[in-house]
Amino acid sequence: MNAPVARPLADEIRARLAHLQAESLEVFDDSSDHAGHAGAMESGGGHFHVVIVSAAFSGLGRLARHRLVYAPLADLMPGRIHALAIDAQAPDEPAPQQAG
Repeated sequence: MNAPVARPLADEIRARLAHLQAESLEVFDDSSDHAGHAGAMESGGGHFHVVIVSAAFSGLGRLARHRLVYAPLADLMPGRIHALAIDAQAPDEPAPQQAG
């Protein structure tokens, strides 16, 4: 993963996800990994990765969790955000294993 997203977009994403009362929330800008990607160039938006742990996800499936994250960010897509990867888990779940 790359460095956290430069402000102010990272702050805006965090603020919009505040209602989930996350125990941890990281926002990464993966745009440099997609340099020259036609879709991103057309929209001007970046590729982002959100890693969030919240009790709000307890008992929910993957789709429902992603909807909770996408909903408050919807107006940023496809403008400022071209693509959004989400790792969402409840606090009582084991952390996903990192590739590599």
